[in-house]
Amino acid sequence: MPVPKISVLIPTYRYAGYLKETLDSVLSQESADFEVIVSDDCSGDGTAELIAGYAARDPRVRAHVHLQNIGMVQNWNWCLRESRGEYIKYVFGDDMLAEPRALAKMSAMLDANPRAVLAACARNVIDEHSRVTEVWSHLGTPGVQHGGNTVWRCLSGDINIVGEPTAVMFRRSAGIRGFSERYDQLVDLEMWCHLLCGGALVYSDESLCCFRRHALQRTEFNRARGIHSAEMLQLTHEYYSHPALRGQGAGAVLFERIYRTRKSARHDPAAAEQRALLMSVLGRPSYCTRWLWRKITNPFASLARSIAKRRVRSGKN
Repeated sequence: MPVPKISVLIPTYRYAGYLKETLDSVLSQESADFEVIVSDDCSGDGTAELIAGYAARDPRVRAHVHLQNIGMVQNWNWCLRESRGEYIKYVFGDDMLAEPRALAKMSAMLDANPRAVLAACARNVIDEHSRVTEVWSHLGTPGVQHGGNTVWRCLSGDINIVGEPTAVMFRRSAGIRGFSERYDQLVDLEMWCHLLCGGALVYSDESLCCFRRHALQRTEFNRARGIHSAEMLQLTHEYYSHPALRGQGAGAVLFERIYRTRKSARHDPAAAEQRALLMSVLGRPSYCTRWLWRKITNPFASLARSIAKRRVRSGKN
């Protein structure tokens, strides 16, 4: 059996209502050599029957149903282990590709940039009815971007600027380690840090995929539990000293993580434990010096931002 260029991986759990739209968006792709692996994590909602029908009709589709629930990250990694393609493209069971040449365009980005381990794109945010509500594009200028600098921007800004797995394509050889099971919410961001500490990123500001937001998704559940802050502290501690981030201001990153979560997660025991760990690395004298400098300079920074906003508004008027 010929090895495909791209492995499209669709791990899914109880998304039968969205999955047909997901699969149709993938199977309608033009000018791309790909296989599709759909892994149902014992949903029991009609998903098994749905994907069996697609596999029977289209030889590119391989459908698997787990006999018991193995968990989100384990399902992602099961798909990765089963993949055969040079490039990996996740499309979650509630997301979809935004246009017929999405796979071809993202694979071409990696083909044209051998030092890039990961390609990312802007994405349409859609609601339960597949209506576009906004567009997310956080990486700025299209083209090749330094991997270590991108990791630093994520850690210092407390945000995954790369995007969700549906917005990314990466080289299988670079990501064979799989997603870390030590994380519950920032699973994808930890993987991007792992990849980008070993290579560059190439970005397109064209919206090539759709990320669906709805009340049933795992991210909304984790946000309600307040998991983000503790895991961002953990991620910072894991990567701040990586050689790829040298010269990126590790001390500033550590300070920002401690400072922000002292406000946002003051009463979270897990976050407090991670804060103490980072404080032991940064040192209290360094933290106090940076805190004082922030207090002195913050009013001037706020004034500069206010002036810049006024200029933008006056230019528009």
